[in-house]
Amino acid sequence: MALATPAFADNGIPRPDHILIVIEENHAYSQIIGSPSAPYINSLAAAGALMTSSYAITHPSQPNYIAFFSGSTQGVTTDGMYPHTLFTAPNLGAKLWAAGLTFGGYSQTMPSVGYDGLTAGNSSTGTYQRKHNPWVNWQDLSPVLPPNKLPASVNMPYAGYFPSDYSTLPTLSFVIPNQLYDMHDGTIQQGDTWLRDNISAYAAWARNNNSLLIVTFDEDDGAHSNRIATIFYGPMVVPGQYGQVVTHYNMLRTLEDMYSLPHDAGTIAAAPIADIWAHCPADLNDDGVVNSQDFFDFLTAFFAQAPAADFNHDTFINSQDFFDFLAALFAGCP
Repeated sequence: MALATPAFADNGIPRPDHILIVIEENHAYSQIIGSPSAPYINSLAAAGALMTSSYAITHPSQPNYIAFFSGSTQGVTTDGMYPHTLFTAPNLGAKLWAAGLTFGGYSQTMPSVGYDGLTAGNSSTGTYQRKHNPWVNWQDLSPVLPPNKLPASVNMPYAGYFPSDYSTLPTLSFVIPNQLYDMHDGTIQQGDTWLRDNISAYAAWARNNNSLLIVTFDEDDGAHSNRIATIFYGPMVVPGQYGQVVTHYNMLRTLEDMYSLPHDAGTIAAAPIADIWAHCPADLNDDGVVNSQDFFDFLTAFFAQAPAADFNHDTFINSQDFFDFLAALFAGCP
């Protein structure tokens, strides 16, 4: 089956139909990439975009999750429970809802929708930990949600709620394994095997359905400058290794740009991840479709001798650009 043709936002960042983000725990880049204990993660890295200079914000876990979700640690410095009244700032979930899109978080071993407790489960099967679930801080039970708050319905257990029909997933969702399978309490191999067994079907589906999988870590082990493994996998990604220095704020900025969401706090100045995306050459307007509009756009640029008409990037705009564009136009997109 041919790969899905990706659609792009106005800024050239892709606009996936669905994004699934899995966050693993407390391991450095060098402990994961190239590790024989993580064959599935390394297969994703080989077939996707591996960010080789990806860094967490701080230690411990909870402020990193909150920073990823909201662009700020919101004053959180520990893994303890903070009052809901602290969390009134803009966040990714609320921005998606405000834009008419959808958001959801799926936490393994969390016992019920909207659960607000600190922990659940046991050490033998793995525990849910509230500190790894940032959206719970913004959930609100009011009939009319206050600004930036989220309904408890977006805070879901993984079991029984993560769908087998991936087309029914929210626009953007997170999966948070429990502490046995996110590598916090369990081994790298246990985490990698869980990811393969539970997420590989989505990864394969995403390749043919203009969707994206992101696998990253909250922080390192405390001994490697907080450098972590971050992988993008999907049809809009050009496989390879990329050295752009990125933090959780760059990650969030990229997600915001994908859906033309506003920027706040740490994402205002953060650069999006821009170099890893595949663009169809003849799709001049990056709308995911090669058609007559692209032809008219090229002609307009060609007769105006505008840079967009330098199709072969040889600094000259001439008949060769015209013939090269026609060849790409008739070839369509992969």
